[in-house]
Amino acid sequence: MAGPTTAERGERRQGSSGPPPVRRFRRRLRVMIVLAVAFVFLGSGAFWLLYGSDLVRVERVSVSGTRILTPAQVREAADVPLGEQVISVDTGAIEARIAEELPRIATVDVIRSWPREIELKVTERTPVLLLQKGGKFTEVDKEGVRFATVSRAPRGVPLLELAVSRSGSAAASLRRFGEDRLVREAVRAAGAVPDSVAREVRGVKVRSYDDISLRLTGDRTVDWGSSEKGAAKARALTALMKAASDARHFDVSVPTAPASSGS
Repeated sequence: MAGPTTAERGERRQGSSGPPPVRRFRRRLRVMIVLAVAFVFLGSGAFWLLYGSDLVRVERVSVSGTRILTPAQVREAADVPLGEQVISVDTGAIEARIAEELPRIATVDVIRSWPREIELKVTERTPVLLLQKGGKFTEVDKEGVRFATVSRAPRGVPLLELAVSRSGSAAASLRRFGEDRLVREAVRAAGAVPDSVAREVRGVKVRSYDDISLRLTGDRTVDWGSSEKGAAKARALTALMKAASDARHFDVSVPTAPASSGS
């Protein structure tokens, strides 16, 4: 009797290659179960490591960025709970405590540094003006925030004089804007002064919202007006001081019509 043809033998070989579909499914199922169990164990281990292990508890608090303050002052204000799990540390609460206790600090980043450290990266405020009262000086930063009182004036920081009258139009300005707003306007005006002149500014006087003046070295003065159009006033002042270098008084309150006088 004749045997199977070549085509029939090829079909048999193709049909018998690889495991049956049921066997393949069982293999895949076993692999999936093994992977699922492994993930469960890994997840449990990670959870225990973060929330139960002594390997990731806070042991150190580092501080960077201080200039006037000391790292010890920042650590004391932060009151980071040593021994607590790093993952459980309330970074928002630490930031709030530092902001309340140390107004000199403008910003603070609280960073979890695994496995056992909390980093405090701070930025201190820099005074741009000083308010003098008695023998003390209140430092004012670029946002108009009064953040510290010191007994010695920092070198090169101009004095701010609030010469606002309690009567007349100046009183109306005070009632409308408030003292804090007038301080911010003075800061804004001082910040617009060109660099070539800024180093010569010794004082900023505020009589009202639109009556701000500068006192320079050499007994010179500048009528700045309001803090508006600061860039135009800076350009006008630079040109005016070059054209009238011997003048003692400069007026850029209207930057399109600057004027100078005295010699």
